[in-house]
Amino acid sequence: MDLINQTKHLLKKEIVLEWRSKYAFNGVLLYIVSTVFVCYMAFNLNPGFSQAIGYGIVWNILFWIIILFAAVNAIAKSFLQESKGRLLYYYTIASPHAIILSKIIYNILLMTLLCVLALIIYSLFFKNPVQDHLYYFITVLLGSFSFSTVFTMISAIASKAGNNGTLMAILSFPVIIPVILVLIKMSKRAMDGLDRSLNYQDMGALLAINIIVVATSLLLFPYLWRD
Repeated sequence: MDLINQTKHLLKKEIVLEWRSKYAFNGVLLYIVSTVFVCYMAFNLNPGFSQAIGYGIVWNILFWIIILFAAVNAIAKSFLQESKGRLLYYYTIASPHAIILSKIIYNILLMTLLCVLALIIYSLFFKNPVQDHLYYFITVLLGSFSFSTVFTMISAIASKAGNNGTLMAILSFPVIIPVILVLIKMSKRAMDGLDRSLNYQDMGALLAINIIVVATSLLLFPYLWRD
């Protein structure tokens, strides 16, 4: 019960701080809008782009690239913005499990909001070729969940190495590549309107990766926190 209460209070703290400053949200939203606009201007120079044979594939891959870098920009700051004094204060009042859980849940909420907004903005600028909109939306939600869990864990590890951005990129590469491949495969099937049962195996693999990442975070973070 203490773990649940501590997690709730820490999560409330994260939301209140973000609501006051809107640092991560506004920065990443600006990145999404500007990136989509630049891509639109670049592809708009080719009038036949939206009628091209490979338009759907490019549309899908470009969307996930934008979401991937938005996740890195939003979640990499999870532990970077915490001062040493604040972390020491947390050490005296909360358990490490509550801290990492609150970070994961907060990043899931933040990335879900950003992904939904990104999909709306992206669809406004580019012709949406998706046939199964509901399943594509579910895939986007799973993607936001996956990015949040993976990058939160990597951010916690990198924070103990002086917030080394290079280290975060190296550590996240072997984990995020399978996630990206599965998400692209699932979203492509949703775009083509294929039977949803074809995605059940990939969805199970994606959920398994997330469970392993969350479990690993809960196991490793107390040792990182102790240092």
